[in-house]
Amino acid sequence: LSPGDVLCLTAAVHSLHRTHPGRYLTSVTSSCPAVWEHNPDVVPLATMENPEDVQVRNMLINHSNQRSVHVLQDYCDFLAHALQVPVPLITNRPLLFLSDEEKGWLNQVAEQHGKPDRWWVLNAGGKRDFTAKQYPYFQEVVDRLQGRVTFVQVGKLEHAHKPLRGVVNLLGKTDDRQLIRLCHHARGVLCGVTFTMHIAAALQKPAVVVAGAREPRSWNTYPGIVLLNNVGSLRCPTVIANEACWRSRVVK
Repeated sequence: LSPGDVLCLTAAVHSLHRTHPGRYLTSVTSSCPAVWEHNPDVVPLATMENPEDVQVRNMLINHSNQRSVHVLQDYCDFLAHALQVPVPLITNRPLLFLSDEEKGWLNQVAEQHGKPDRWWVLNAGGKRDFTAKQYPYFQEVVDRLQGRVTFVQVGKLEHAHKPLRGVVNLLGKTDDRQLIRLCHHARGVLCGVTFTMHIAAALQKPAVVVAGAREPRSWNTYPGIVLLNNVGSLRCPTVIANEACWRSRVVK
């Protein structure tokens, strides 16, 4: 699973343990172990005796246009099916845990660039597998917010990320845990439907998300997140810029 999917799985594991307290021990091995650090719902695999191996997969994504369901429900339904027990979704966001030590570390923006601490994380690209998630006008958004919002651009170099002008460039300079800490220190997040969207939801950070037309709004909506559909030829950089600027002013 991708990092965003792995992060969504935290909600299902949390729901499993709250619904069946003390019944299960859970360890997770995944492509993104950073999201499980300090998570009280999991234990190291080495501490478990004869664990049952469960390979997680998506079950609802292909039905998301026919049913009003959220991506978090997908993994609850999978665990319920795999374990043959009810796993109701009892949270409206994924879960991330940072230690007090981590929270006190100097963030990368202040450490490397000395920028003010009122800035937004910007993920203007993504993987190349689903091009419907791409939004090509982020440069216009950045241009229209020059002097009002500072953006810190992030992303993995092996993915589709065009460097933008007028931003703090951290492309290829954050691992998964560093990205989580960066979002923790940021004022908000601007991105498409990607890992950073789920991080913002987990950390309860405001976010403006430019979504394609691959999944319905109900699949990706979180509290505190404004989700704008980029359907057909809709460009709307002004709408996105205004929303980001407004949230940057009102969110403390």
